[in-house]
Amino acid sequence: MPLPNGNDHILTLSCPDKPGIVHAVTGLLAQNNLNILDLQQFSDPSSQKFFMRVHFGPAETTSHLTDSFTKLNQDLKCEKFNLRPVSQKPRVMIMVSKIGHCLNDLLFRVRTGQLHIEVPVIVSNHPEFKDLAASYNIAFHYLPVTKDTKEQQEIAILDLIRENKCDLVILARYMQVLSPKLCSEMSGRIINIHHSFLPSFKGAKPYHQAYDRGVKIIGATAHFVTADLDEGPIIEQRVTRVDHSMSAKELVDEGSNVESQVLAAAVKWWSEDRLLLNEAKTVVFN
Repeated sequence: MPLPNGNDHILTLSCPDKPGIVHAVTGLLAQNNLNILDLQQFSDPSSQKFFMRVHFGPAETTSHLTDSFTKLNQDLKCEKFNLRPVSQKPRVMIMVSKIGHCLNDLLFRVRTGQLHIEVPVIVSNHPEFKDLAASYNIAFHYLPVTKDTKEQQEIAILDLIRENKCDLVILARYMQVLSPKLCSEMSGRIINIHHSFLPSFKGAKPYHQAYDRGVKIIGATAHFVTADLDEGPIIEQRVTRVDHSMSAKELVDEGSNVESQVLAAAVKWWSEDRLLLNEAKTVVFN
């Protein structure tokens, strides 16, 4: 994979499939003396849609191409058309409850440059991770929630998203169900992580339930959030084998590792514009 530089850009699009799309995109770039560093595409015969990601450069700005890209977008009847410089870091809100392994992993990856994102704010319905957020110089907002205060709490969440200009919300083991209204407001912009036992072993202590049933594999699923609980488009899934000799705690530990890895992969791919929605599924150019 080519190493990006400060003048690289990424174009992503999805549109109805037809002949000539690749020629139209690459021809426009060639006419403007822009070099294609990486190109990935997919034609879905089921949805009859075309998906593309193009990494190109160098170009200090693409403002002189605005009219050309606008016409291309219109000609292709794109459902999605996005162009941004590689150097631009997306802004992300992380939400968490009492279990912090995914939060801790994400923050470490951001600090060490493994994730090309900015995290201006962390929101929790519990106060436990205020000190962790402070150690990373990130604003922490404790927003407790009950059945009677859920609407007001979600209004506060949306206000924070707007104030901090967040492009994405990550549910890093945030153990509250989001309302259909919030899911709709942030459609395609919330990523969740959960154990891959679902729909089996619902409710409290899923790993302990799995231990009692003697499962042989455990894992995790990262997906976009929709109003249908835990049924949004899947981004990534991974598993690890377990056996009869392992305790329930060891299953929890193994599950925590997989959850962290899967969520980090999903966020990385999103931050690099490698994820495109395809109805109830995703196209992942990884």
